[in-house]
Amino acid sequence: MKIRANGIDIEVEDTGSGWGSGPASGGQYRPAVLLIMGLGMQLVAWPPELVQALLAAGYRVIRHDNRDVGLSQHLAGLGKPNLLWQSLRYKLGLAPRAPYSVSDMAADALGVLDALGISKAHVVGVSMGGMIAQRMALAAPERVLSLSSVMSTSSAKGLPLAKPEVMRVLLSRPNGTSPQAVVDHYVKLFQVIGSPAFPIPEAQLRANIQLSAARGFDPIGTLRQTLAVMADITRAAQLPGITSPTLVLHGKDDPLLPYACAEDTARRIPGAKLVGIAGMGHDLPSGVVARLLDALLPHLKAADAPAMTHTPTPT
Repeated sequence: MKIRANGIDIEVEDTGSGWGSGPASGGQYRPAVLLIMGLGMQLVAWPPELVQALLAAGYRVIRHDNRDVGLSQHLAGLGKPNLLWQSLRYKLGLAPRAPYSVSDMAADALGVLDALGISKAHVVGVSMGGMIAQRMALAAPERVLSLSSVMSTSSAKGLPLAKPEVMRVLLSRPNGTSPQAVVDHYVKLFQVIGSPAFPIPEAQLRANIQLSAARGFDPIGTLRQTLAVMADITRAAQLPGITSPTLVLHGKDDPLLPYACAEDTARRIPGAKLVGIAGMGHDLPSGVVARLLDALLPHLKAADAPAMTHTPTPT
């Protein structure tokens, strides 16, 4: 469904709202879990088994397309950013100039909660979504029941970069403009950044990419998101201000954002728990989801305990 949030149109999937009816929920009100996807990714990229596990555990699951991707509003009027020039500014120690910020995307996500009448939520973000989630916890701590930063980073200077083979694919372009060329390009990318111990079969990978491409393919929008990430240079120094219970989940074999990025994030956030998953890269295959849930569900339940002492009365 389409909602209006932070002045723009956002596509949202709201699953399991209201009061739980199964044994897992115990008839109690379902706390909300807001899932925030990464760079250029859409709400359909969340694995169904993760969503279903959260529902079975008694949660209301909210997913949305970030601005400039999928079925949410695309900000074409902001133009095509000059990524090369802004990258040069970044290397010279100057702040890149972005058409919008990660904080703006955090405001979008808070606007989604507003539109749905949700005062507080657990916030789970992957990759760029983890950065957005961190910004939410900084901007509105009273609304973040818990924070889970998955395969993300503090974006602090000096952290290790992606492996050279990953950078080569990231900086390359599809071999043509046909749908087949685009799908081939992204299959190669996801194979390079994927989990070595949990490879996704190519047929499934192609089907996932084709689904996203059919919903909305906007590489210029992804460039604008990229620039927002590059320009978010103050967040690392602000992370010690996060007060929400925090879980940092990361693959020990992530070739895009090395594990040191997670270690740095967890070190900066007071009381954060760091969980590394061996064999996990920069994706969410079934084997990784199972291990992720082993840490995520107890984290959510622990944060629920004080919140549920103020459970609303059903009407």
